[in-house]
Amino acid sequence: MPRAVRATIVQPDPHVPVDRFGPWLASNRVLVRAVPLWLRDVPKVGDLGDGLLVLGGIMSAHDGAEYSWLEPLKQLMVDAVDAEIPTLAICLGHQLLAEAFGGQVTVSHPGGGEHGAYPVTWHEAASGDPLLGRLAEGGRTLLAESHSDAVTRLPDGAVQLASTERYPNQAFRVGSAVGVQFHPEASPDLMGRWAELTGGDARTMRRSMHAQDTEISRNGRLLAQAFCGQLRAKALAA
Repeated sequence: MPRAVRATIVQPDPHVPVDRFGPWLASNRVLVRAVPLWLRDVPKVGDLGDGLLVLGGIMSAHDGAEYSWLEPLKQLMVDAVDAEIPTLAICLGHQLLAEAFGGQVTVSHPGGGEHGAYPVTWHEAASGDPLLGRLAEGGRTLLAESHSDAVTRLPDGAVQLASTERYPNQAFRVGSAVGVQFHPEASPDLMGRWAELTGGDARTMRRSMHAQDTEISRNGRLLAQAFCGQLRAKALAA
């Protein structure tokens, strides 16, 4: 009988939960260990299980003086890639992944960021990517965005996978890790809470996201299913 599939979710910020990814992982029979970084230390690579999910946060990738876990978290992602552990890094996680491998993040990007639903355009390399290939089939995918910082230079050797009209580095792969600027896990209600936290109109955000959620939730679920497939493959190979 095959062993259970296990993954670790690292959460930097209580305001940025796993949200819909939690039920999606559970429905794919993935056992999850959550690590809230305001309560616990960054885990060791040997304790991750079959995969690593790094969530976003309101802090920036350059706030290491205030958040002592930033550098250890970047090192954890490097160690996970060295160990060929499937890793999905979202928003802040995506930015930390880029800098961990030598890329660059611009904090408070002058473009103003993206907040709401945006079409993501996939690059040719995405069509064969084991995590993003199904999303890339249509060429463009509607996804939730909530960021003001941005990856402005990818690491050397990284594979660029997706862009939006204003931000070219929406997704990239380095070894076993993929970083995505968009939020495949975010529900309309969570998007509304984020809008409120940043001084925006929560009601308008929720209404807009609900109106587009059939497509957005389908896309997020496809990515979650692909991630679970990678975790199962890792477990079987162990």
